[in-house]
Amino acid sequence: QLHLVESGGGLVQAGGSLSLSCVASGTISSINVMGWYRQVPGKQRELVAAIGSPGMTNYADSVKGRFTVSRDYAKNTVYLQMNSLKPEDKAVYYCNADLVVMVYGDYVREGKWGQGTQVTVSS
Repeated sequence: QLHLVESGGGLVQAGGSLSLSCVASGTISSINVMGWYRQVPGKQRELVAAIGSPGMTNYADSVKGRFTVSRDYAKNTVYLQMNSLKPEDKAVYYCNADLVVMVYGDYVREGKWGQGTQVTVSS
């Protein structure tokens, strides 16, 4: 079984900070990219930040300079540090991983989502 388990999130006032973490577990051979997406009701899920190889990061324009994505490659964990939060950052945040797993002796590439964690920013 392959799992992505998120933690963090919650309620914070505008201007505050929150951090998210996500651990991937299972018969993982390798992880290509890990990242964070967010979704608000009625809108499509959007990329927030992603990280591949060390130093290879990608951010949505709306979070550049405020959010930082990082990764512990040994622990299959991705983090999202969110600073200077704004009410418009309120959303359900989902962890995503593009990885290779072992299935009955074969390498299989999979995309996996976490269960989502709520981030609420009060004005």
